[in-house]
Amino acid sequence: MKLGLAVFLLVSLVLASSLLQTTMAGSSFCDGKCGERCKVAGMKERCLKYCGICCEECKCVPSGTYGNKHECPCYRDKKNSKGKPKCP
Repeated sequence: MKLGLAVFLLVSLVLASSLLQTTMAGSSFCDGKCGERCKVAGMKERCLKYCGICCEECKCVPSGTYGNKHECPCYRDKKNSKGKPKCP
């Protein structure tokens, strides 16, 4: 009984660790891409916030600091409540 519990705890720990690494890798991808996209933005914090939201949902960020939205249709097509582009 004790051996079975120890094996279960060990397997649970390994699975939780791998899920945490996957989540952290995704956010560092978005942090890097959005940092590049927003590096010359006038409102950098706002740009990073919305870029991060769009990146997490779309799993991509267009290259460069402006334009190139054709590279990521999901990012391009997101709109705010006023019908304007949500993603910088």
